[in-house]
Amino acid sequence: MTWSKSVGLILLAAGRSERFGAKDKLAHDWRGKPLVRHVADRLAAMPFAAHLAIVTPDNATRFPDCFEEAVNKDPARGLSHSIALGIGALAERDLDACLIALGDMPLVPRQHFAALVDALETADNAIVASANGGRAQVPALFAAKHFAELAQLAGDNGARDLLSTATTVHCAPDLLADFDRPEDFARYAK
Repeated sequence: MTWSKSVGLILLAAGRSERFGAKDKLAHDWRGKPLVRHVADRLAAMPFAAHLAIVTPDNATRFPDCFEEAVNKDPARGLSHSIALGIGALAERDLDACLIALGDMPLVPRQHFAALVDALETADNAIVASANGGRAQVPALFAAKHFAELAQLAGDNGARDLLSTATTVHCAPDLLADFDRPEDFARYAK
């Protein structure tokens, strides 16, 4: 079952890549294209996507035209600022929920994104998050009633406090891997 309501997608791609080194990890080639394009292309193909927004720094990689770009000119303000910018890009849309994904998690399969959407209909707190046996994490889906709260987040914890009350959908740990260091690219090269 795929949720029949209107879902916006926010792809966060404005991090500072401090653990990667001097280069932009999201623009780094992996399996023949920039890392972030793997996630962007997968999200763009999701049938439930009513609107797509991507939060990028000024020197952003180009993305499919279906993404509305929100520029984060101050990534030092943390992950919460990027989430607020993404919510702002969706503000004029009539959406029932939004899915938040990270540009450095290229292994999350389409089926997992769909499972998050399917689980929202029965989620107790109208929040569904990914989990691999540990804490709830992104990718995560938030019903519209949480948009104002997401827009008011501050610091680098993102939506961690909100996720503590989420219904979770299991995903294999390797598929939830985020690429932070050069060795992560090598580990998942094939």
